[in-house]
Amino acid sequence: MNIRTILFASVAALAAASGARAADAIVAAEPEPVEYVRVCDAYGTGYFYIPGTETCLSIGGYIRTEVRFGDDISGDSDVNFWTRGQVTFQAKNDTEYGTLTGVLTLRYNADNASDQEALLDEGYLDIAGFRVGKLYSWWDDDMSGETDTLASNETTHNSIRYQYENGAFAAGLSIDELEEDYATKPGEGPNNFGVAGQVSYKAGAISAYLLAGYDVDTSEVAVRGIVYADIGPGTLGIAGIWASGANYYYEESEWTIAAEYALKINDKWKITPGFQYFENIALEADGNGFTGGSAYTTGVTIDYQIVEDLRSKLSVQYHDEDEGDDEVFGFLRFQRDF
Repeated sequence: MNIRTILFASVAALAAASGARAADAIVAAEPEPVEYVRVCDAYGTGYFYIPGTETCLSIGGYIRTEVRFGDDISGDSDVNFWTRGQVTFQAKNDTEYGTLTGVLTLRYNADNASDQEALLDEGYLDIAGFRVGKLYSWWDDDMSGETDTLASNETTHNSIRYQYENGAFAAGLSIDELEEDYATKPGEGPNNFGVAGQVSYKAGAISAYLLAGYDVDTSEVAVRGIVYADIGPGTLGIAGIWASGANYYYEESEWTIAAEYALKINDKWKITPGFQYFENIALEADGNGFTGGSAYTTGVTIDYQIVEDLRSKLSVQYHDEDEGDDEVFGFLRFQRDF
């Protein structure tokens, strides 16, 4: 038997053995298909489809820490450290009535290890111009700096509102449940509701809106107007408020006027000086109207973006009122957005 015969015999034997093993081999099951998260670009950046649905979801929020200062700002201390964590979920999908939106914002505030609170900051539904749930009122939409006081008490309520928008024009009406205690109105408690309405318009470099709120319990009204104008490298803002008497929406004074100029130096720096004057800051004994006394606040807010998604803000304010002590207060803030 020569070498060629031996090689052919070996190959034949190996082929037979391989065939026998292949017949006995265990075949692994095919893996189940995996549905990967898909990007949803129908409502802007940051949305993705919830697997198995046509609902788009976005998750965002921020971590904020502040060093606050002012006379006895925390007990007998003039300095206080404070931290907040906030996360917002937004779900959107198209319906025959337009986009259905649901917003859920969870907020956690920590003054220290033992003094903390967790709360529902917002939770509402929005469709076809209607919004219902716990939401921020239009009274929360103040100017960009930290000098002004353009609302009183809480600015988030259980509300139902409708807003019509047509390009540069918008108008809306809301019914707000006012359940929190009043700060200064004598004898008032959490037992009624308010009605607020707003109209706004934008034309070129100028935008303005007029807002009114009627407190049903006190039968008092507050009216606020704000005008913005792009002038030079910044934006000038002017606001004014008149109140018929102390009410939930505004009870700081009978009338006030405020101004600021938000100067944008570059993509990182913005400086906003501001001033506000208050007239008739004292309440009558029965709380139905305002009496004498005036006050003013002036200060500056400096915003600096350290890197992308990391911002800082320094606020220094000075407040002085008739027959009262003057006060310097403010904060240094660092905030990481995501």
